[in-house]
Amino acid sequence: MTRSFRSQMTILLLMVLAMTLVVVTPEPAHGQTLLYRWIRGAEVAEWQEQLNQVRDDDIAVDGIFGPITAGATRDFQRTAGIQVDGIVGPQTRQAMQQALAGGGNLPPGSGGSPGGEVLQKGDSGPQVREIQSRLQTMRYWVGPIDGIYGTLTTQAVTAFQKVNGLEPDGRVTASTRDALANPKPVELRSSEPGLIVEINKPVQVLVTVVDGQVSNIWNTSTGTNEQYTSEGRQYVADTPSGRWDIYRQINGWRESHLGRLYRPKYFHTDGIAIHGYHRVPSYPASHGCVRVSMAAMDYLWPRLPIGTPVLVY
Repeated sequence: MTRSFRSQMTILLLMVLAMTLVVVTPEPAHGQTLLYRWIRGAEVAEWQEQLNQVRDDDIAVDGIFGPITAGATRDFQRTAGIQVDGIVGPQTRQAMQQALAGGGNLPPGSGGSPGGEVLQKGDSGPQVREIQSRLQTMRYWVGPIDGIYGTLTTQAVTAFQKVNGLEPDGRVTASTRDALANPKPVELRSSEPGLIVEINKPVQVLVTVVDGQVSNIWNTSTGTNEQYTSEGRQYVADTPSGRWDIYRQINGWRESHLGRLYRPKYFHTDGIAIHGYHRVPSYPASHGCVRVSMAAMDYLWPRLPIGTPVLVY
């Protein structure tokens, strides 16, 4: 048998194998297309737009069902009180339609709050001011007490819900009001003199600690722990645990191969930084950096000098 003939037979066998492979995917139901990890297309883009409408998110509408879209889908499912699997099937689609019909930020299955209406982004008035004052007293950073339920209040409520084991949807419902009346303290790992930053990855909060006491608490989003490819190399999007020090900073936007970072404070030589970003969801969504809101980063910038210890756990 000649080498040329063997090569032709090998190619033929590979073609036959390729034709007989069966890719197992979730079975569509009721004529609807299921959406799940790594699916691409217009239906994914439409789903991403819907998630942006009903949640305090800013997911890139790129038509790719990647880890951020999957995380936002699971977050939506938890809020809606349905099965949490990260797959967009009939039940999840129905929940989305109910949320959209209800005016956007009102997920199905969440009722009103005794003693007050549900408060959420876009609301304003004395009740919002009261919530802001209560959060500020507990050291959750809300920015100015202005009675306007904007992004900063949403972020503060989300951080409070995380610490208290609630669904972190950034809305004040009955369960959140109950927790505000009897809150849990944030757990700390450090008690040393001076300033230290604690980043609690399981809870997804950033805490500044001064002389062993809580100074401020922020919602944060750390690495997804998913694999990703950049410039032809494979990486894992992890936020390394350990004790580090801020050693470098950039007072402005940093354009990196992974995106834009606002006023980054670098604490790990792998390029890991605390930085501002326009989207800080309630779940891990970064390539490894520690995200806070851009307003929070403006507040933190002069308060975290070079040499500030950073404890990640």
